[in-house]
Parts: sequence; structure tokens; C-alpha cells
Amino acid sequence: MTELLRWGVDLLRHLLRTLDWPLLGALLALMAIGLAVLYSAGGEALGSHLVLAQGVRFGVGLVAMWALSRITPVRLRAWTPGVFAVALVPLVLVLFIGTGKHGAHWIDLKFFYLQPSELLKIALPMMLAWYLHREPLPPGWRTTLVAALLIGLPTGLILLQPDFGTAMLVAASGVFGLYLAGLSWWWFITAVVLGGTAVGLVMFAPISWFSFLREYQQNRILTFRDPENDPLGAGWNILQSKIAIGGGGWTGKGWGQGSQSHLDYLPEHTTDFIFSVLSEEFGWVGVAVVLLLYLFVVGRCLWIAMDARDTYSRLLAGTLGMALFVYVIVNGGMVSGLLPVVGVPMPLLSYGGTSAVSLLAGLGLVMAVRAHRPVHGY
Repeated sequence: MTELLRWGVDLLRHLLRTLDWPLLGALLALMAIGLAVLYSAGGEALGSHLVLAQGVRFGVGLVAMWALSRITPVRLRAWTPGVFAVALVPLVLVLFIGTGKHGAHWIDLKFFYLQPSELLKIALPMMLAWYLHREPLPPGWRTTLVAALLIGLPTGLILLQPDFGTAMLVAASGVFGLYLAGLSWWWFITAVVLGGTAVGLVMFAPISWFSFLREYQQNRILTFRDPENDPLGAGWNILQSKIAIGGGGWTGKGWGQGSQSHLDYLPEHTTDFIFSVLSEEFGWVGVAVVLLLYLFVVGRCLWIAMDARDTYSRLLAGTLGMALFVYVIVNGGMVSGLLPVVGVPMPLLSYGGTSAVSLLAGLGLVMAVRAHRPVHGY
């Protein structure tokens, strides 16, 4: 019996040896908080169903994380072009057979809805790391232009859906890859100038200049400028979100006691605006705890990237970590009114399957970099 038990423990240790336990611990904490807030946001009618469904998705994501953590970076690198090509296929198909409230964002697979753009949050960092790994660094003009094409292809396809928020997040992950590869600062200074010009246009240009956008996208720009201009219409979401955030105070109203979500003042309170529910019920203390957990996850990814022994592994782990940082910043800025509402979920807190699974799978790649790091040499 003792030998059998020892054999079982050894087997379990062998199966789990590729997991990065500090990173996994922070992720499990975020998932637990996410399920708790989701149960509260769903109320008595939907809370249990939402938690069960999201728990299953977390389970799928954790299995994907474990499976990917066992693949060596050398093998991942060899598979990368194929992975990128396969990820582009549903991104094209969704333009013809996709469904969605404001465009073609999802593919109905009957047993679940697939959001193809989420696949590129993994596939693009892999492809960019694969390409830059083969080129002399820091990247020169030719390398940068080819990398820009790799970034622009999926970004353009996502914009055609249209899904501006996800497109910008995917593009940001590519930009981080170039930054970590040592791209010259003047490229980023140029990007900042262009970005500042774009922000100026959004804030002050006549809305007629944005006639190429859909009506709901134009409304988001107007709401970002002045949400109180239409408090009962387009500005309702962000105004109620601000009320929820401010109403939580330092310690919050208590779990399940948030008035904005339970009285249905706050729309999308289980998805895009779930961070507002967290703020109202757990206050600034709860927000600080969650942000520190996110910061730890990002920092752990960057530490793993710094410790990597080859360019592909370093760029892949670093890009995935920095991409998570952007997701948190964009959603936090969105629900607090500092950024326009672009429909970006809060990682591991918002209800949703594809985004949670893709995030955990991506972090499985980071764990693979750590687990299979060579002790000596390249």
C-alpha cells in the first residue's frame, strides 16, 4: 500500500512539474474572486448557473494551460507558423457566418460560441516571436515592416467585424513584441504622436468626421466626451458604473449588497462592467487586492521572460505578460470613464468562455518557457 501511494505521488509530481506554482496560485485567486463576484452579480436567479458555466470554462482553460506547459519551446516554435495560419481561418470565416449584436464577432458551434479574435491573442505573439527569433536584433527597417504586416493582417480582419477594442488589444500585443525585441525608441515616439493626434480628434473633432464608423461607435465617442449629455441613453452605462465605483467607498457595501447591479441599474454587470460590481461590493480594498494579483501575474511573466535562454521564449513570455497588463488597464479605464467603452472584458472576472480559455492557455505557454528552460547554454 505504501509503495502504491508513493508511486501515485511520484506520478502526480511528474504530471504537475511543468506548472509554475506562484503564477498558478495568483490565477486561482483571481478565478475564485471572479466566481464570487459573478455569483453576486447574477443574483439568486442566475448566480449559480453563471458560476457553474464559468467554472467549467475555467476547468477547460486550466487543462489547456497544463497541456501547453508540457510542450517544449523548441516544439512550440516549430508549430508556430501552422498555429498562426489555422487561427486566421476562423477569423476570415466569421466575416461570412458570424453573429453578434453589433457585427460578426462569434461563430455558433452549437455547443458553444467561438470568438475567433481571441485566438489571435495567442497566435500573434507566437508568430511575432517566431519571426523575430530568426532575425538580427534590434530589428531594422525591413524586419519592422514585415512585423507590421504580421500585426496588421489579423488586426485588419478584426476591424472588419467590426471589433475595435479587440483589434487594438491584438495590435498592442504585437507592438509589445517589437518593444521587447529592442525596436528603436523613435518608432514609439512617432506612435505616441500619432496616438495623441487620434485622441485629440476623438475629443474635439466634429462627429461628422467619423461618418465611416457605425452609429453605436459614434455614440461611444460622444459618450466618452460627455456622458451626461444623454444620461438616460448612451451615457447610462458609464454613469451607473461611476456611481457603483464611487458608492463602494473604502471597504464596499458587502458581498451581494451592491445596489447598482442587484437593482439592474448597471447594464452588462456580469461581463464588461463586472469590475464596477467588485468596486461597489468590496470597495477600494478589494480593487487593490485584485490589481495587486494582476500585477503579480504580469511581473511573474516578465521575470520568466528575463530568465529565458532564447529569443523566441523571451519574446513570447514577455509579450503575453504585457498584453494582460493592457487588458486590465483598458477595462479599468473603460468602466471608470477614463477610456471609451470598447467592450473589453476584465480577465478572469468577466463572464465569458473564449476569453478565459485563451488567457489561461496563453499563460500555459509562459509556464512552458519556465519549465523547459535549459540549465546551460542556448
